[in-house]
Amino acid sequence: MNENGIWQRLTEKKELEPDLQEEIREQFGSRGAKALAAIDDGKVVKYLDFFVVEGRTSSYIVEDDFCTCSDFLYRGRTCWHLLAVRIALATGTYRSVDRWYQDQMRDSSR
Repeated sequence: MNENGIWQRLTEKKELEPDLQEEIREQFGSRGAKALAAIDDGKVVKYLDFFVVEGRTSSYIVEDDFCTCSDFLYRGRTCWHLLAVRIALATGTYRSVDRWYQDQMRDSSR
């Protein structure tokens, strides 16, 4: 199935069925597998201002089709953080924090 078909099915079904997970892995390779793992591990977080995906070494801000990770910034391609947010948005599988990310970061640095 092509990429557009995956997003359409995700939007319609609103859940990550095993066959759809396999299609994501086939279509996106290791990026798809990492995105699915981040969702399973609860590492996709929606703040009031944007999404944050918690990676192994850092957290990355994702807004619309932009990510702060080096893969996106330097290679100009869709990273696994963006995929994770797209999947999470389509299926509702993300944690919500009723705060602005900036406030969260300021409070955690104290």
